[in-house]
Amino acid sequence: MPCKRRGRSPVMLILDLEDAVSPTAKDEARQQVRAALNAGGYGERELVVRINALDSDWGHEDLEALPQSTLDAILLPKVSTPDQINDLEQRMNALGYAPDCAIWAMMETPLGILNAQSLAASTPRLACFVMGTNDLAKDLRLPPDADEAAFATSFGLSLLAARAYDLAIIDGVYGALDDGDGFRRACGKAAALGFDGKTLVHPRQIDPANEIFRPSADAIEKARAMVDAWAEAEAANKGVAVLDGKMIELLHVQAAKRLLALDDAITARG
Repeated sequence: MPCKRRGRSPVMLILDLEDAVSPTAKDEARQQVRAALNAGGYGERELVVRINALDSDWGHEDLEALPQSTLDAILLPKVSTPDQINDLEQRMNALGYAPDCAIWAMMETPLGILNAQSLAASTPRLACFVMGTNDLAKDLRLPPDADEAAFATSFGLSLLAARAYDLAIIDGVYGALDDGDGFRRACGKAAALGFDGKTLVHPRQIDPANEIFRPSADAIEKARAMVDAWAEAEAANKGVAVLDGKMIELLHVQAAKRLLALDDAITARG
């Protein structure tokens, strides 16, 4: 997930009721998550709960038990078709979940990848794709040591759909906790592809993710200069803005404003 660069603080927290919980511990985990959410103390961080699939024995009870007022999003696992997202939305509406409680979708099945565009277009309530690379690797029959290149098609289709429909998209977990260099490389590759962040599974991964995904101080300075140059050109009724001898177009300014907004959001939630 995107993280605040200074201080060991994530921007969002995903509390898991699915794969991290054994079938015999579902009820206990549900009670623990409910208690943790009611206790609060998370500041401005987004709070997300990954429920069990709605066609499982636990998904409906998860939705009914969660304290709705504390949640920013419900993360639905193993999404393959728009019907699954629409079903979740209908059940959230029936239970009284606020309209601004978003739906996030795990992208971890081959059919889900092939349906990425249909999923992204399914409802305005959908806000984010989260890549589930472990389950996806299993279904793609990849070897245990498969690298990021094996997911090229899955990443590409998911990223295109997310950008076409203005969704956030977060890369999957990196499970080798003792391989710090490998984790940094994975974050760098994800950032270069255009992912908005990475899901983390251990506190030691926070600082490297912060460093790689948060805009650098130099990038922020250049973005502010670009926005200021554009504003000055507009105020002077000039049709062209120039910064450091280079012409600035509206698309550059829009990208700069997005970068500044991202940095402001991360700072506010840190």
